[in-house]
Amino acid sequence: MGIRLNTSVKYLKGVGPARAAILAERGITTVAELLHYLPFRYEDRLRLTPIAQLQPGGVYTISAEVESGGTVRFRGGAREVYHLAVRDASGRLYCKFFHGGYLERRLRPGQPIILHGKVDVDPYRPARLEMINPEFELLSTDEEADSTEVKRIVPIYEAIGKLSARVLRRIIYGALQSLEERFPDPLPSALLERYGWPGKHDAVVRLHFPEPSEELRLLNEFRTAAHRRLIFEEFFFYQLGLALRRQQRRSAQGIAFRVREDRIREAVKKILPFKPTAAQKRVLGEIAADLERPVPMNRLLQGDVGSGKTLVALEAATIVIENGYQVALMAPTEILAVQHYLSARRTLERAGYRVALLISGLSPSEREQTRRSIREHTAQLVVGTHALIEPDVEFARLGLVIVDEQHRFGVLQRLRLMEKGGTRGGEIPDVLVMTATPIPRTLALTLYGDLDVSILDEMPPGRIPPRTRWTTEDHLPGVWEFVRREIRQGRQAYIVYPVIEESKQELKAATAEYERLSRDVFPGLRVGLLHGRLRREEKDQVMEQFRRNEIQILVSTTVIEVGVDVPNATVMVVEHADRFGLAQLHQLRGRIGRGGHRSYCILVAPKTVSEEARTRLETLARSADGFAIAEMDLKLRGPGEFFGTRQHGDLQFVLAHPLRDRELLELARQEAFALVERADAEVQRLVKYLGPRWSRRYALATVG
Repeated sequence: MGIRLNTSVKYLKGVGPARAAILAERGITTVAELLHYLPFRYEDRLRLTPIAQLQPGGVYTISAEVESGGTVRFRGGAREVYHLAVRDASGRLYCKFFHGGYLERRLRPGQPIILHGKVDVDPYRPARLEMINPEFELLSTDEEADSTEVKRIVPIYEAIGKLSARVLRRIIYGALQSLEERFPDPLPSALLERYGWPGKHDAVVRLHFPEPSEELRLLNEFRTAAHRRLIFEEFFFYQLGLALRRQQRRSAQGIAFRVREDRIREAVKKILPFKPTAAQKRVLGEIAADLERPVPMNRLLQGDVGSGKTLVALEAATIVIENGYQVALMAPTEILAVQHYLSARRTLERAGYRVALLISGLSPSEREQTRRSIREHTAQLVVGTHALIEPDVEFARLGLVIVDEQHRFGVLQRLRLMEKGGTRGGEIPDVLVMTATPIPRTLALTLYGDLDVSILDEMPPGRIPPRTRWTTEDHLPGVWEFVRREIRQGRQAYIVYPVIEESKQELKAATAEYERLSRDVFPGLRVGLLHGRLRREEKDQVMEQFRRNEIQILVSTTVIEVGVDVPNATVMVVEHADRFGLAQLHQLRGRIGRGGHRSYCILVAPKTVSEEARTRLETLARSADGFAIAEMDLKLRGPGEFFGTRQHGDLQFVLAHPLRDRELLELARQEAFALVERADAEVQRLVKYLGPRWSRRYALATVG
């Protein structure tokens, strides 16, 4: 019986209710969804290499039979190595699987097996070759299975639960054989013709079961015409969503603020604590031009740690306040919100502006008083956390929304704050989103292609980049002596740990190390402790004591990652630095070097770290350029991990990778934005084809 794209997978041969339930956990319920589950790698089983032709250092795929196998267990049972011998008509090969004891139950003499891996000389028996932890697949003996497993370029799928790559391959092969309809092609035919790409259906089939003529290298690099066509499609529809969202925003009714009046210019100058940098002047000019226009501003302000983004944001806030409107500044944590509140008060209150704080840590009476001041417009700038978007918060006349560390918020959270506009005539507030996590241009195009981008690429005068080095734990006595010398010079230090309390991970914990450092390492010095579980009053007290140099050494978790500004702090020691991400380490380092003194960041890690951790530590020690660091972070972690998938589910691409496929990303952006600019009827067809779920995903009916 033939099947269709919307047929439930449970009706496929080899699936049934139990396997259908496993697939459903991965979001695969229909044949179409199954066929979008694409291979991550390919093996050339057209040209299998006989064992006798293997050479040391090469990577090969071989077809053989299991000859024998057994496990060697080491003292205490902590380590076990499974030794496997396989044979083909030309000779014998040996394999070792570390932690491979489970293979005793799976492998039996005489079983046909495919092995893929690097061949090396056995260091203990130089006369023979071996593979260490090769990928392997047990073959079936029936003829139908052979048609998918050998004598072809074979797709390798990521296993789903108990469904192995071999099982998935047979199910997908059967589905394609029984399919009675083709995938409809959503891309405009002109695009396919322009770039010579296959149609959607042909591309999907060719990726599951490539033709023998396909080049294996291009398949494994996601560079075949079929790969490029489907990657382009993912980017194209994402960029089409961004283009439509941008078009909607530009057609919405915004607020045309007065910017050029002498009164407003003088008000902005009045709040400046020092002469702004050329970059700050340029960026403020870009923001001011947006504020003048009667359409809502949607601008991303990027700048490295310490580049002065907050001052630019407060200048923009001053313009809006002078026009009789309110400003909301939302931060992701209470510590950062309090820092912004204190900074705004120092900067704005001397000019007569009224600043309020709204966070969940306030007492009920304080919260009610703040809500009333927002409602009655006695508060002109309101700084807060998620508490700002609660239903009982009503702005009298909200004109500007500023979101700091915006990658920690979702689109809908920003939207809810904007919807509190409450302006006459229903105008939409302007939006300025800021980030101190520099975003590589490729990722900025992917995430924020609908926003205008301003970049602060110059540090304020007096900022000296910290010197950074990484060392091992056995050098800690020397590190502590260096900290003492800085304290004797009147400076202060941070010591950061990855966890608050001791855990099974054998990581040093802030609370225990605070006790030990206070007692044994720095007796006579004033040591403080800061972590996320302290009450707000306690956090504020500790930070105020540190600011006043009443605490000389602050032991902390990553709650100091953003927003903490103590110019006298010149040393940052991070223990277990191998457990932190690159962007996070760069943010932590940004807490020092804020005064006129030379500062030092010391990263401490175990003697043995992974290759990736070593790359992170060496990158940070080598570079102070946040954009270069962010580019490396993206390479190491991938786009989903770079920002965290909870807020950024939009990055759930199947094949596309913004860094690897940057050329296709830019091409997709050009084509999508050009299509929307032309107001082509094709756009409506595409939106209709993709349906309401896609429209919700890209927030086409909203802004944010």
